Amino acid sequence: MSSSNQSPTITVYRGFKDPGNFVWSPYVTKLEARLRFGGVSYKTEVGSPRSGPKGKIPYVEISHEAGEKETLGDSSLIVDALCENGALTDLNARLSKAERAHDLALRALLEDKLSFYHSWERWTQNYYVMRDHVLWPVPWPVRIFVGFMIYRNTVAVLHGQGTGRFTAEEIAAFRREIWESCADLLLESQSKTQSAAGEPFWVLGGHEPTEADATLFGFISSTLLATAGPGSLADVKSFPVLLDYSRRIQERYFPDYEALPVRAVGKEHVGTAQGSHS
Repeated sequence: MSSSNQSPTITVYRGFKDPGNFVWSPYVTKLEARLRFGGVSYKTEVGSPRSGPKGKIPYVEISHEAGEKETLGDSSLIVDALCENGALTDLNARLSKAERAHDLALRALLEDKLSFYHSWERWTQNYYVMRDHVLWPVPWPVRIFVGFMIYRNTVAVLHGQGTGRFTAEEIAAFRREIWESCADLLLESQSKTQSAAGEPFWVLGGHEPTEADATLFGFISSTLLATAGPGSLADVKSFPVLLDYSRRIQERYFPDYEALPVRAVGKEHVGTAQGSHS
């Protein structure tokens, strides 16, 4: 990635090893993409949710020149803090009020809706795959106990939030509708903007990324990699524009990372409504 002369030094804790590879968490990749969109250098470490200030991944440690260290949690709050202290430029500052509202709505669709559908699929339909991936550093037999506690808590949260009250077929339809809507936005953007060969195009149709692009790229890459979400993977791979979008962003901003599996399957997306609900 391109380097920056800005201090402080930023360390991103991703919860997993595998340097040079994307991780399953969409929020980790969202944060990494956001840093790279801003040309901000960082290093990565494993860390753990228990060590983060919000009890989750990702979190960052910011080391200042004077030797002071600051730890921040939550991908959105981290970005806000870095924008406030001048380490990052606010990507949405140039947008109109209506465009900022559209950007926020898209991020909320992914982070506050699709995220629950992903959790349901990964933790309730593909439990053992998800457990063994997330709890990779936890030895047996402790992993069995911890995994069960996470499963039980996840099921309770999903039921209280509402996702757990739907059937598998209903959740699959809701999930696909979101991906189809994202594909429609990207198709329109692709048709409106004249991107140079191989250069990225952006979800709101502008010439530069917005905050929503970091989030969308994070969720696409997570879906492409997470073997605990085969239904979601099939959805994403059925829309070639999602794959093209993520491929271009990776080639521009993550050339040092292992390539995402972006080979399409199925028919080309033509913008017809599938899996909609009222």
